[in-house]
Amino acid sequence: MMVSMSRRSILTEPVEAPGETTRDVQVTEVSAASGPPSAPRVTPWLLRLMIPALLLAAVNLRPAIASFGSVLEDVRTDIGMSGTVAGLLTSMPALCFAVFGSLAPRFARRFGPVAVVAGGLVAIAGGLALRPLFGNTPAFLAASALALGGIAVGNVLIPVIVKRWFPDRVGSMTGLYSMGLALGTASAAGLTVPLSEALGGSWRLGLGVWAAVAAVAVVPWVVLSRGSRRAAAAESAEAAGSARAAAPAASAAPAAPAAPAAPAGSAGDTAAEGAAEPARPVRITASPTAWALAVFFGLQATAAYVTIGWLPQIYRDAGVSASNAGLLLALAMGLGVPLAFVLPRIAARLHHQGPLVVVLGVCGLGGYAGLWLAPAGGAWVWALLLAVSNCAFPLVLTLLGARARSHAGLVRLSAFAQSTGYLISIPGPLAVGALYGATDGWTVPLAVLAAFMVAQVGVGILAGRDRVVEDEL
Repeated sequence: MMVSMSRRSILTEPVEAPGETTRDVQVTEVSAASGPPSAPRVTPWLLRLMIPALLLAAVNLRPAIASFGSVLEDVRTDIGMSGTVAGLLTSMPALCFAVFGSLAPRFARRFGPVAVVAGGLVAIAGGLALRPLFGNTPAFLAASALALGGIAVGNVLIPVIVKRWFPDRVGSMTGLYSMGLALGTASAAGLTVPLSEALGGSWRLGLGVWAAVAAVAVVPWVVLSRGSRRAAAAESAEAAGSARAAAPAASAAPAAPAAPAAPAGSAGDTAAEGAAEPARPVRITASPTAWALAVFFGLQATAAYVTIGWLPQIYRDAGVSASNAGLLLALAMGLGVPLAFVLPRIAARLHHQGPLVVVLGVCGLGGYAGLWLAPAGGAWVWALLLAVSNCAFPLVLTLLGARARSHAGLVRLSAFAQSTGYLISIPGPLAVGALYGATDGWTVPLAVLAAFMVAQVGVGILAGRDRVVEDEL
């Protein structure tokens, strides 16, 4: 099914006329129905600034989650948080990502994706700064939700920005973004407790320091937002001037004979329809590939949140010290940094990403088996295997960019897959905790996680097929 696009992108970024180039960044527009979109018309220095901005944003999309687990007991004691609420906190990120992530496309259409990501980083910094100041559970949860809402819009829109600004480097830029995510997760998991101790033993300062890191990331995104808006305004003024100059010539020219009507469904009919009609909505829920991506996203998110929330406890129950358990979690997150950079580049070169899905799944099954058979004896090996398995996240980000042809399709696919996926992931950490409490051990929870991993491999193979969602609608 052909998806027609209006001349104005739904992301409010400028789009050039076919074949037109600029003095700054020379790009050629590719029809939304036949290829990837063009890069925005911005100056080269803005394009270069976007690279560190993406890395800084990625680093700040996980500390709000990863920094909390290591000081959970101190927070509970200090503000009187019940065990039930503490358990629900492990599923709160997924719930906020689903709710706020679904709103990201609407915000992007209104303000532009770069401005929305800048606003999201402001929300992250504000939530992380306010959270340690409160002494009661409801206010602590509200500040956490503010930060998680900012993370949610970044989750959805950064893959869109990567494809928009770097259409010929999607794999490498997705790798940079994924590397930043892994770096931020590992840093927050491994440094929060040492920072708390260095700052006087206060968990409040240990958590609050991550607000300063987020504030640094806001600066380049504000600059990028203003620069992209100026570029869009300049192009609009240029287009309006060209139209005014062409109007007298058009009125003076003799009328051309009417062209014969093109048959329905012909190329001429399609072109006229695309120029005269607004973009038809992409009904993303009708795409089997979109559903496969959503389920794959949900299952990998389940595995990731269980790792962040429960891996230290598995090691501690096996006799590993609390400090070493925290280091093992940091290892599981940190080893994903180089892999997260390399994997999307490999995936972007493959027509079918199914083999990568299988490799990651086998590593995850190996890690779960090791945690069941000898959790302390091979602790570093199991952490390494889980680090490789958790690279399903950068892989699914690459798949989102590869499975949509148009901007409209990509925005809706990213929002649908992430929002639905995070909803799917909500029960996972809760179920693992409930099974652990009911059985007083890790055999049953690890068996359930292994079953989830097998399902993840199955839907991942479907999501890895070489097709785009527009062709299924």
